[in-house]
Amino acid sequence: AGFMTSNPFKDNGFDPKDMSKENYDKIDLHRPYVDNIFLVSPSGKKMTRETDLIDVWFDSGAMPYAQEGLRGLNSPKFGCTADFIAEGVDQTRGWFYTLHAIHTMISGTPAYKTVISNGLVLDKNGNKMSKRLGNAVDPFEELDKYGADALRWYMLTNAQPWDNLKFDEAGVDEVRRKFFGTLYNTYSFFALYANVDGFDPKVAKVEYSKRPEIDRWIISLLNSLKKKVVASYEDYDITTAGRLIQDFVCDDLSNWYVRLNRKRFWGGKMDEDKLAAYQTLYEVLVDVAVLSAPIAPFYMDRLYLDLVPDGAESVHYVNMPSCDETVIDTDLEERMNLAQKATSMVLALRRKVSIKVRQPLQKLIIPVISAKVREQLEQVKSIILNEVNVKEAEFISDTTGIITKKIKPNFKTLGKVYGKQMKEIAGAFAGFDQATISAIQSAEAAGLAYSVELPSGTVELKPGDYEISSEDMPGWLVATEGQLTIALDIQISEELKKEGVARELINRIQNLRKDSGFEVTDKIDVAIYADGAAYDDIATALEGYKDYVAAQTLALSVTLGSVPPDNASDVEWDEGSIKMVLSR
Repeated sequence: AGFMTSNPFKDNGFDPKDMSKENYDKIDLHRPYVDNIFLVSPSGKKMTRETDLIDVWFDSGAMPYAQEGLRGLNSPKFGCTADFIAEGVDQTRGWFYTLHAIHTMISGTPAYKTVISNGLVLDKNGNKMSKRLGNAVDPFEELDKYGADALRWYMLTNAQPWDNLKFDEAGVDEVRRKFFGTLYNTYSFFALYANVDGFDPKVAKVEYSKRPEIDRWIISLLNSLKKKVVASYEDYDITTAGRLIQDFVCDDLSNWYVRLNRKRFWGGKMDEDKLAAYQTLYEVLVDVAVLSAPIAPFYMDRLYLDLVPDGAESVHYVNMPSCDETVIDTDLEERMNLAQKATSMVLALRRKVSIKVRQPLQKLIIPVISAKVREQLEQVKSIILNEVNVKEAEFISDTTGIITKKIKPNFKTLGKVYGKQMKEIAGAFAGFDQATISAIQSAEAAGLAYSVELPSGTVELKPGDYEISSEDMPGWLVATEGQLTIALDIQISEELKKEGVARELINRIQNLRKDSGFEVTDKIDVAIYADGAAYDDIATALEGYKDYVAAQTLALSVTLGSVPPDNASDVEWDEGSIKMVLSR
């Protein structure tokens, strides 16, 4: 019935159901091979490849019509305007033009609504890749090494698609570790305890109003994320969508919500609080999988199927999650953001002087610039103090004589708007007193610009037009970030030092317990061996904290000696080591 003596595809062993590279290497649809393929029309006539082309891009420009063929002539969708297309900038006079030209001539309408002109992929130094220069990257090697999703996520979030991308393999590895690794660890944490407790996601949900504030915060933030991400996708802004998701997963979900709530998943019966924790984390993980699917289709499909085995056949059959405006609490988000920022600032101050988090410190002083900020900080004070291991926090309104702030102008941003007034502006900044700097911070906190009256006219100072810093006080470290200033007392009293040593001991004992293969519930005897300053520090700490150390490590006894037995384990301690023996 046909015009060919045999089927060349079948002759070469090609299987149309096999999508492997090896299978498709068996055929070639280019000239001259395609010229030897003849099909049969519905009327029985011989069909051959069309040899006459005006221009390859003109031929491609007929895509809105050619994709439907003659069968689509009477369809209302025939030659419809495309929502989106993308190609390189070199197609401005090629495909981009001919699509519009043909569509306008035939239909009188544009061929597409949105177009992205892709940028170039350069090497990490911004140079064009070239085999001659030896700076070319083999994409298939990158795919084999990091996987398609990590590479795609890196390329889409590192730069907007229309910008040139400085490709750095270290960045791909960072995305793999920081985003995908963090998300995997969060899922693994959930799955481990959910399987142990037999968590059933179909159980009636704990009412939103009955969930702890930390649950309501992450749910509020999740719905704010949905709103922003879906809006970004609809605006074809995948870069912003990916960055929003990544920040949420790494900073808010893993580093804050899970870290603050670990104990809710440990042990005990499935009461309402524990069920709320499971349901909250489950909801977040499922929505993150769906939101991320357009950028990481393979990874998120696997994550979704593991989370919802009896759900849709694929995450790509699931609609984007809708935002529930009723659970968005902006005040809660703001005060938790203050807690996160304050915690980050204090931990940075600790690192500055190499004081470990296990070493307790006595006090924080936080100047407050408005009644609202004071109220918000009061509500999250306990979270901040627990996270940074500080005993107390004092909120003050007047920093006179306590904290000295400095401000300097950002000439780059101010110069664009007030170029001729820059000399006057610099003089005004030099004369700002502490009250003025505080007023500028208050305006920023309220989302307002601060007006400065100059002989040449009014200048509006907005965030980014200035940089505020603080001077350290004797025995204190001070940091300023935006509207928030924090002073940390870094003086360590003998009592604080003893407690810090006790906490270090607990950490070392717990690590050795784990390495020695003890069960979590095993009662143990602890023998510590040290000499010199380490012996003195530990002995002093145990005088007041032996019972605390024993309780935290499930130890029946805690002893300190100076001559270790042969079976004692080396344990890192400050810049040296001590020895320990744990026994049941």
